[in-house]
Amino acid sequence: MTNGTVHIVGAGLAGLSAGVALAGQGRKVIVHELARHAGGRCRSYFESALGMTIDNGNHLLLSGNASALAFLDKIGGRHLLDEPQHAAFNFFDLASNESWVLRPNDGPVPWWIFSKNRRVPRTSALDYMRLGNLLGASACETVTERIASDTVVYRNLMEPVLLAALNCDLKEGSAQLAAAVVRETLGRGGKACRPLFAANGLGPALVDPAVTFIAQKGGEVRFDHGVRAIEWDGARATALKFADDTVPLSPDDKLILAVPAWVARTLAPELKVPTEYRSILNAHFAFPSPRSLAKITGVVNATTEWLFAFENRLSVTVSSADRFNEAEREPTARRIWAEISQIAGIDAEMPRWQIVKERRATFAATPDQNAVRPRAETRWKNVFLAGDWTATGLPATIEGAIRSGETAAKLAMAA
Repeated sequence: MTNGTVHIVGAGLAGLSAGVALAGQGRKVIVHELARHAGGRCRSYFESALGMTIDNGNHLLLSGNASALAFLDKIGGRHLLDEPQHAAFNFFDLASNESWVLRPNDGPVPWWIFSKNRRVPRTSALDYMRLGNLLGASACETVTERIASDTVVYRNLMEPVLLAALNCDLKEGSAQLAAAVVRETLGRGGKACRPLFAANGLGPALVDPAVTFIAQKGGEVRFDHGVRAIEWDGARATALKFADDTVPLSPDDKLILAVPAWVARTLAPELKVPTEYRSILNAHFAFPSPRSLAKITGVVNATTEWLFAFENRLSVTVSSADRFNEAEREPTARRIWAEISQIAGIDAEMPRWQIVKERRATFAATPDQNAVRPRAETRWKNVFLAGDWTATGLPATIEGAIRSGETAAKLAMAA
């Protein structure tokens, strides 16, 4: 095994995960980031319209996300997450004004489905047993081809949960990817699906400590340092071209591309990557959270899908939100604020607000797009891929991004 420099292009979670894994093993690491900040689509920033620091998107970690939690433990950020002792998911139906709490038991044997006080109202244990059909899905099947979409348990549990996980309509969403999410969380019992809440944002917990860790281990994270092109010679990458410099790669150097799929394809045109994407809309309101409001609430029969209650703001996430890409911002904000007011029992005018639309938030988690996700290995001996769009076996999630970075780092160390 050789010990050249590992160059990582991209300081999102996949690139930081690779950098932490490599730096932790004493490897020389340089992370090249086009932006002036790390974190990619999982970052915190000061939003002047609100007068406070927010996450650019509301991201949820679960206690079954083993790679993400190991990453947090390594960089020292896990203490910044609130971890409930037991799993509990609050839901609200805007049409009926009904609320309920889903309470899976801790162990892997799901006896909770036999308790009407723990499951979705007007559902039976048999409804949950039928959801097991999802686990045997083939690569070409969609979610609604495996489980019935005209049931209460689908509308009031599976649709909001899996829509958030896949970020695409479940009529087109990969049943195999949905099954992987269920298998790693709810399928392992309540202890694996406790929601972890970053009260101060994911940037301070996941991103900033990772940058610090890499630096403390002798690595570098270079901001404002975007790679413009890569020089190739047969089966190897031989140089990185920047705006005002070209950095040659020695025979011992390795390269990890941890950039979005469309950027990776620009840098390495021969790559086959997902080409379809889905957007996510996040709406933020500068309003203190009512004490009675749960930290996370799933919402059905509304534009709002998930409501996050922070100390000084209320934030909403809407997945598969392409329908809002051209919508006027203020009417959308007013509609969402009216829904929040009904859910939380608030009687107040709409406060300061901001809507953040991420048009290419994730690849489209359809069977066809899942099939073209590349593995971390490439045809070039010294080049590896990382990103939630690579073949992680999961949809585009924080867990998948971190896992992909670890995989690329192991391959780079072994090459």
